Amino acid sequence: MLGNAMIASSRVKTVTLCITALLIAGVSLPSVAKVPLNLNLKSGSVLIMDKADSSVIYSRLADVAMPIASITKLMTAIVVLDAKQPLGERIQITVADRDVKKSTFSRLRVGAVMTRGDLMHLALMSSENRAAHTLGNHYPGGMTALVSAMNAKAAALGMVNTRFVDSNGLSSENVASPEDLSKLVIAASYSPTIRAYSTDRRYAVRVDRRTIEFRNTDNLVANPAWNIIVQKTGYISEAGKCLVMEAVIRGRSVVIVLLDSFGKYTRVADAKRIKNWMEAGGDLRRSRVSMR
Repeated sequence: MLGNAMIASSRVKTVTLCITALLIAGVSLPSVAKVPLNLNLKSGSVLIMDKADSSVIYSRLADVAMPIASITKLMTAIVVLDAKQPLGERIQITVADRDVKKSTFSRLRVGAVMTRGDLMHLALMSSENRAAHTLGNHYPGGMTALVSAMNAKAAALGMVNTRFVDSNGLSSENVASPEDLSKLVIAASYSPTIRAYSTDRRYAVRVDRRTIEFRNTDNLVANPAWNIIVQKTGYISEAGKCLVMEAVIRGRSVVIVLLDSFGKYTRVADAKRIKNWMEAGGDLRRSRVSMR
């Protein structure tokens, strides 16, 4: 999958250089090929879409499947909610819920008991891997059944370039294209629970006699300049930094998908560039563009 990401990045650079050369040479390009050069996004794959009519405002390698890391947790939450499992049911974290793939750290100790709603809240808001794994292990039929349901839901949503293998996204085999993820974001946006949990700034849970506070992995939710309806971040080395969201910009509900970003702040900076560009009317002055 890492090789695919490198190839994708190379394709972007090649297309951009070719278009730039043609512009310098004075060649007139068709309107669909005009690139909003002032947008200057750093993420490897991008999709910006108007939710109201599904029109694509901007895309880059939007049909290429690549690792999506913890964006996976959006589908985990959708499937658990579809199964109508009670959010108030108390669940104990066991040894089976530990991450044995990447040995990630968790503040949720083995033996802790909390509600399914708490686990989902932490999985969506602070991207807690052990919480997401516990949700999968306590799905009817266990993790195997959950993953099967996730893939079935993806197919039902028309996510043709998507595959899930776990509930938390730690495996690089969880893949999807930006086009597919736009459908996932829209599906998630219809759930009041997912909207509330994913955009909460902080959340505290009681573990034994201690209260542990968690914060949102997306600091944009705390920014009053943003109106974010639903969001999810993700990161593993194979996927780079990822961010998906639905936000209201200039009165429009816009779906933003940013994959394969590198650097601590790149995905957030790209989101801000998109917002500033749209608020300045850049999306209206330029034709729709698609770079594949």
